[in-house]
Amino acid sequence: MEPKKFEEAIQDQYWIDAMQEELNQFRRCNVWELVPKPRGHNIIGTKWIYRNKLDESGIIVKNKSRLVAKGYRQEEGIDFDQTFAPVARLEAIRIFLAYAAYQDFKVYQMDVKSAFLNGDLKEEVYVEQPSGFVDPLKPDFIYKLRKALYGLKQAPRAWYETLSTFLIENKFSRGKIDKTLFLRESKGKIILVQIYVDDIIFGSTENNLCKKFAKLMQGKFEMSSMGELKFFLGLQVRQTDDGLSIS
Repeated sequence: MEPKKFEEAIQDQYWIDAMQEELNQFRRCNVWELVPKPRGHNIIGTKWIYRNKLDESGIIVKNKSRLVAKGYRQEEGIDFDQTFAPVARLEAIRIFLAYAAYQDFKVYQMDVKSAFLNGDLKEEVYVEQPSGFVDPLKPDFIYKLRKALYGLKQAPRAWYETLSTFLIENKFSRGKIDKTLFLRESKGKIILVQIYVDDIIFGSTENNLCKKFAKLMQGKFEMSSMGELKFFLGLQVRQTDDGLSIS
C-alpha cells in the first residue's frame, strides 16, 4: 500500500530504503548544501510523496519515495521568476509513432532518474530538512538548493533548459513548431528525440545512431530504465515486423 504520510512509511523497511535512495540520489547530483538559516529569506517546507511504480500490466515493480518542495509557499520575484516549460502534446507523440511506422524503425524509451535534480537553479532557494532525516548535530540548519527540487514552480523549466542545452551542444536541432522535438542528421540518416518532461522516446532510420544516443545520455545523466518502447503516457505500444500498433 502507498503510505499517505511519513509516519506510516517509517513503519515499513521498503519505504525507508526508498527514502534513503532518494537522498543518496541528492548527494550524487549535488542538489543542496546544509547552511545556517539566513535572515530575511523565505524557507520552503518539504514533504515526502510515496508511489508504487507499475508496469504496463499494472504490476508493482518498484516503491518510489520522492522528496518534494511545498511550491505553493514560493513567492514570485523572490523564489522564482519564469516557470514556463514546453510539454509534448499527445498528438505529437502519435505523429512521432506514425512517422516511425512509416519509416519502419524501432522506437526506444529512456527515463532519466530524478530528472529535475539535474536542472540548475538561477534563484536563491532554501528548504527545510526532510522529515526523518534531520541532521542531529545541526537541527536548526536548512538546505540551500543548487539544483531544482520536484515541487518547485521553476523545476520543469530548469530541467528542460538543462536537457535542451545539452542536446543542442551535441548537434541536435530543436523543432521550430514543437519545442520538445529534437533532430540530428548524419550522412543522410536522422535520429528523432521527443521529450515529455523526464520521459524521452527516440528512434532513427539507422539503429546505430540510437546506440550512440543512448551512450551519450548515459554519459551525462543517470538512467533508471531504457529499452524498446512498450508503454508511454497511457498508450500501450506494440512493435513487430508487421508494423506498430497502439492501444
